Amino acid sequence: MTRNIQERIGQMTLQEKAALCSGQDFWHTKAMDRLGIPSVMLTDGPHGLRKQRESTDHLGLYNSVPATCFPTAAGMACSWDPHLLEEVGQALGRECLEEGVAVLLGPGANIKRSPLCGRNFEYFSEDPLLSGALAAGYIRGVQSQGVGTSLKHFAANNQEHRRMSVDAQVEERTLREIYLASFERPVKEAQPWTVMCAYNRVNGTYAGEHSYLLTDVLKHEWGHKGLVVSDWGAVNQRVDALKAGLELEMPGSGGINDAKIVAAVQNGSLDEEILDDAVERILEMIFRWVDTQKQDARVDFEDHHRLARRAAGDSMVLLKNDDALLPLDPGCTVALVGGFAEHPRFQGGGSSHVNPTKLETLREEMEAGAEHSACIQYCPGFSLQTDEVDEQLIEDAVTTARRADAVVLCLGLPDHFESEGFDRTHMRIPDNQLVLLDAVSKVADNVAVVLFGGSPVEMPWHANVKAVLQAYLGGQAGGGAVADVLYGALNPSGRLAETFPVKLHDTPSFLDFPGEGDTVRYREGVFVGYRYYDTKKLRPRFAFGHGLSYTRFRFNWMSLDKVEGSDQDTFAVRIAVENVGDRAGQEVVQLYVSDVESSVQRPKKELKAFEKVSLEPGESKTVTLLLDRRAFAYYNTEIQDWHVETGKFLIMAGHASDNIVLTQSVDVHATQVLRPQFHRNSLIGDLLDSPHGQQEAREMLAAAAQAMGLSGEGRDEAQSETMMAFVRQLPLRSLISFSGGRFSEAMLENVLERVNS
Repeated sequence: MTRNIQERIGQMTLQEKAALCSGQDFWHTKAMDRLGIPSVMLTDGPHGLRKQRESTDHLGLYNSVPATCFPTAAGMACSWDPHLLEEVGQALGRECLEEGVAVLLGPGANIKRSPLCGRNFEYFSEDPLLSGALAAGYIRGVQSQGVGTSLKHFAANNQEHRRMSVDAQVEERTLREIYLASFERPVKEAQPWTVMCAYNRVNGTYAGEHSYLLTDVLKHEWGHKGLVVSDWGAVNQRVDALKAGLELEMPGSGGINDAKIVAAVQNGSLDEEILDDAVERILEMIFRWVDTQKQDARVDFEDHHRLARRAAGDSMVLLKNDDALLPLDPGCTVALVGGFAEHPRFQGGGSSHVNPTKLETLREEMEAGAEHSACIQYCPGFSLQTDEVDEQLIEDAVTTARRADAVVLCLGLPDHFESEGFDRTHMRIPDNQLVLLDAVSKVADNVAVVLFGGSPVEMPWHANVKAVLQAYLGGQAGGGAVADVLYGALNPSGRLAETFPVKLHDTPSFLDFPGEGDTVRYREGVFVGYRYYDTKKLRPRFAFGHGLSYTRFRFNWMSLDKVEGSDQDTFAVRIAVENVGDRAGQEVVQLYVSDVESSVQRPKKELKAFEKVSLEPGESKTVTLLLDRRAFAYYNTEIQDWHVETGKFLIMAGHASDNIVLTQSVDVHATQVLRPQFHRNSLIGDLLDSPHGQQEAREMLAAAAQAMGLSGEGRDEAQSETMMAFVRQLPLRSLISFSGGRFSEAMLENVLERVNS
């Protein structure tokens, strides 16, 4: 940093310090010409730059400059490729530079707790490790260009329903292992310039006033060096938010909240050092942008469009492909049915809506990819403006489908089904699409469905079609990417970053989403997504990590550098993967860990490492994945830290969470041994099970039995087992009364003193 931040702070008045902590308008920080402090711009992403033109609406919703619209996070997450996210981030950073934008508001790293969340298209995954790795790649890419990011929405922001008032009640272990873990890795590894607080409350406190989240965890524990910015309009009590660690309020309040800060310092309720620290972080962000500007920044939008097409292609997930229907022969006749083929749904609604530099349609791209444009026979099949059934459109589609060699049905979620601002109420596609699908599948055998949308849908119809391609919201080049996959110019390599349940009732949060009134309870705990389905042994429609290819991959062997070690060791896992098909492709090697026997409830398995690898036909590569202490740990709320229990763990490599093909075990020894403290109400069984109390427990039971006259012979084995089962459930104090006082308080206190010491 070439600027003397402290000198500037020393020259600022109290009023100037307070003023710097809020926006000048909807998108800019305040300038202070007297001190050489410029105004900088923060504006929307995350999948494309949404910079409002000058002199348009004051809310900043309309008339944005043209920018490359990349696939939304829900799609790009299925690439399982942090390097791809870094490339996309670099392109986004270049476009920000050209437009003079200092901070791009993204990525969104909130966990997909329920498939109904209307903003899921902006988020990566139901798994915090995958989400965190992808977010870190995105942040590294954008910030490599001298542009900041805003990791959002911190934290437990998992629904749109009553999003500005709802209280997310989450127990601490769940918060740490699932919802905070998604933010932890990108903060520690990539250091986003800003972190954006969420609208909602977390366990009773607004996220923007949550000192535990913003200061204790984010700043002190994780070491975040940047600043916390409010989501737009998220500030409740400005002084409380500043004390908690929220430095920048956006947009500004016209000076109202600045005056509250000044008054709080003057009356002694706010330490001016807190304000100075906030100002320092804001100035560091401003001058970091000023000092790292690239004067020769130029954007090649055609190159960015090609990257958008590659990103969309690498994110397509082939869910089903019976009888190898796909890829299609370019010479076959195709009935292309569905309005999305001509009027693509390529992004979500709300604050992330990008004005694309160009837009590909699937119809045009398939006509270009076919041997003759006449091979593609298009019919809309249904209206995108209404869910009502149009019998004439369905009749036309059926007639066209009868004459075709194959049918490509373009179905999915229209704009009014999912968006920022509201949640879905069900997982079905619109009724007019269901009627169309039923009618077409009755007259055609070779039907492939292409699904557009930001979230999973129920598929009671999946048995009636041969192929399903999940396209998500593919950005401005999504039409070309889908055509590439359908015609085989591209081998699909996407893997689901979220579980597709059979029906909504199967989802772990079903009973508690979106809550009652202003309270939503996360009663499913750590059992989110595949953690729930795998542990409950409930088969989903398509599992987390699932995705097909036009070639076949085989994991030949797995080896570990050691099969025993301490929780301070790193275990290296080597996996040999081979392409045993006849065309090049990409496979995602997924590594899961399972605690064989735990004292706490843990998921059946959890993703702990992954890598995407490219292979030519017949080629084999060895992937090395590392497992550190966190791979084996759970969050222990009693010690307020991550803890590994001594025991056996299974290391499982697979193609998906439900397709594990190689398993080995390791013995891990804990270096931090937790000694439970026993008391008079502890159960006898707990004392017997503890390695620290077994001897004392046996001696105590023998003494108590003798005192009660229960020792000696004369009982068969069954009676002894029954008696022991009964005794194990007794609190220690009960031995005093059951022995008539012959096993005394002094004897019990002596046992407890020996055990606890």
